[in-house]
Amino acid sequence: MFFTTQKAVSALTAAALFTSQATAQTWSNCNPTQQTCKPNPALGMKINVDFTKGAVDAFVPSGGAPTYDSEGAKFTVAKSGDAPQLTSIFYIMFGRVEFYMKAAPGAGIVSSMVLQSDDLDEIDMEWLGSDDYEVQTNYFGKGITGSYNRGQFNPAKNNQGEFIKYVVDWDPNRIVWTVGSTVVREMKYDEAEAGQYPQSPMQIKFGTWAGGDPGNPEGTIGWARGPTDYTKGPFSMYIRSISVTDYSTGKSYKYGDTSGKWETIQAEGGKVYGNQGGAGALTTNAVAASPTGGSPTVPAGGIGKGTSTPAYTGSYDVPEGWRMTPSGKVVPSGSATALTSPLSSPLPSASPLSPSAPFPGGLELLTTYNDQGFLTTMTVPAGFSTMAKSYDSKGSLVMATATPT
Repeated sequence: MFFTTQKAVSALTAAALFTSQATAQTWSNCNPTQQTCKPNPALGMKINVDFTKGAVDAFVPSGGAPTYDSEGAKFTVAKSGDAPQLTSIFYIMFGRVEFYMKAAPGAGIVSSMVLQSDDLDEIDMEWLGSDDYEVQTNYFGKGITGSYNRGQFNPAKNNQGEFIKYVVDWDPNRIVWTVGSTVVREMKYDEAEAGQYPQSPMQIKFGTWAGGDPGNPEGTIGWARGPTDYTKGPFSMYIRSISVTDYSTGKSYKYGDTSGKWETIQAEGGKVYGNQGGAGALTTNAVAASPTGGSPTVPAGGIGKGTSTPAYTGSYDVPEGWRMTPSGKVVPSGSATALTSPLSSPLPSASPLSPSAPFPGGLELLTTYNDQGFLTTMTVPAGFSTMAKSYDSKGSLVMATATPT
């Protein structure tokens, strides 16, 4: 494998400095290889999320919130400390992640997609804003990151100029990374470093951050090909849509012991790898001849924590009495009594009709559901009621309207 001069300089600079940063690059609120932790909420199904229609409950912001427009979820770095990201409230135990993405430009700007487990298994794709022709692919096991020798530079031409479909397909036997319909990397279980094959329940994280921020360690700036000049920004990454298939089934995933081996993971109400092939055959038409380079310096957990907005402190879970729809919304599964979203701030009530309106029988205040599936109130003429709660073909609640009884 060969490096360009720029890559070689980055590698030499970062190699000397990353080792001391290993613990700073990876962390977990509760590591199941070290203590008993609560089970991970399972996806246990397939969801398709269209971010051009706005935010969904399945992904929560942290370190800075993305915005939404006709191109999808927009992650913007405009100043030091910006690191907008989305994290799934669910985990998958093997599975496929397919997404359409446009990477952010800018020296030192990093766009990231990370699968990470509580015991710090990890699968990464990262794009550096200093070029628009490569993606870095990487993996780590159990938070062992000191060698930084597992990354590759793989072809991803014009990744800042157009939306490209990327896929990570992960099962007990191999991990496949694709760009467009081309396999750019495949790693089999026995090709991973000893004990380092990712094999525990993973969350999905997307985000962009300034690895080239002048306040970062020299090694991080060198790897990100910085420093970052914020006067040339803002720098934005887009995720248009994402499809996630869990290759296991059930309500939650529990570590059976402290080994972190997939055979010891327990699926409550389902089966680990019980949805094998649930995403269908992986569609590809080519295999990249070879990586464009190797990197001993790609760090783990490549999403900055950010200081512009507080980190997410809520629960990564679907509350009891609620369910996730195939479009990524969280709605009542039965007769839920909560009056606000279980994952966010209270929603406003529907606008009441004017009390001065000429309704001879008067007005009545009814409790109903809004279009996001949460209880609200509606003022209607006496003798009217709201239609029964119903869902459309995508699992979204149909907006309630007043109808004569």
